[in-house]
Amino acid sequence: MKLNRIMGFALTAFLMCFMGLARPLRAQDAMQPDQNAAQDQDAGSGVQTTEPNAAVSSSQDVPGGGMIGSDYLLGPEDVLTISVFNLPEMTQTVRVENDGTITVKLLGQVKAAGLTTSQLRDELQKEWGKKYLEDPHVTIFIRQFHSTSVSVVGAVAKPGLYQIPGPRTLIQVLALAGGVNTPGTAAGNMQGGAPAGRWVYITRKRGFAGLKPVDGIKKIAPNQVKVDLGRLLYSNDSALNILIKPLDTVTVNKAGIVYVVGAVQKSGGFTLENVDSLTAMQALSLAQGCAASCNMKRDEIIHTMPNGARTVTLINLGKIMKGKAKDPILTANDMLVIPGSMAKGLAGSGIGTVLATVSGLIIWQGL
Repeated sequence: MKLNRIMGFALTAFLMCFMGLARPLRAQDAMQPDQNAAQDQDAGSGVQTTEPNAAVSSSQDVPGGGMIGSDYLLGPEDVLTISVFNLPEMTQTVRVENDGTITVKLLGQVKAAGLTTSQLRDELQKEWGKKYLEDPHVTIFIRQFHSTSVSVVGAVAKPGLYQIPGPRTLIQVLALAGGVNTPGTAAGNMQGGAPAGRWVYITRKRGFAGLKPVDGIKKIAPNQVKVDLGRLLYSNDSALNILIKPLDTVTVNKAGIVYVVGAVQKSGGFTLENVDSLTAMQALSLAQGCAASCNMKRDEIIHTMPNGARTVTLINLGKIMKGKAKDPILTANDMLVIPGSMAKGLAGSGIGTVLATVSGLIIWQGL
């Protein structure tokens, strides 16, 4: 009897110990599917992470400035780590070659330059899934960024190549180049070289598909648009502040100059600030009006053609001022010549004399 009791106690103790150990094991098994599901979700998301269990981040800090977002385009010299969930043997680190390709396991050369990490991930999943892997979940992490350049030229303080890791707005790119040159009243009174004109041109090899037409932006070729610089800088229209992408060329055109010489209060060259042209009366007002001895009946506009030839148009400022004649348009490099008693033969002495006078003015102003 005693022996039976002792055996009963031993069996009870054994069962209690076994059940105590089984509970944590069952709890651990219950937790495992959730962890696996979370890992599977992370692996399929294509989010860039430094480690398999690293925290998810929507953007990456880049040494040297800026934030890398999901729209970053891969380019030559970028270094990528590619991994496939639950297949550690497929993990590899590759560099984007100068021809824009990477060499990956089983697939060989695959185009990467010009794609985002999400686009490359989708491409690898599709190609691996065709022949080699069943429903692969790929992650791509950019270990080294190779920023690509934007060219900024024309009427800016510091023209040159600027490295950007991703898209930047037009104003941000102009700020990188020190801003646009600002003109004074006259062509010879300016800081930092030729003043900026009305337009800034953006040239993009891949064109501007999807760019919405708005006032102030004109598409002048499949790969080029121009933006009204004055409206961009001084209005609140954010639609003009378009994104500039790596490899774009930004050109700020130089302001044209209209020359007024002869019997005026202030001869000189006057910049076409934020405009493409002036009327003869506007040019005369910039020259502070006629001198007392000016001849307002036989004035001239000398226009230079694209082929270098010059034409002379006779006008009558007296009639224009009275509203009896149309006010003609002057564009870049046009010359308004107003004769007077001190330059009696200027208007009738031919273009050569006038050009010599204007050339001396340009040399004197240091243009």
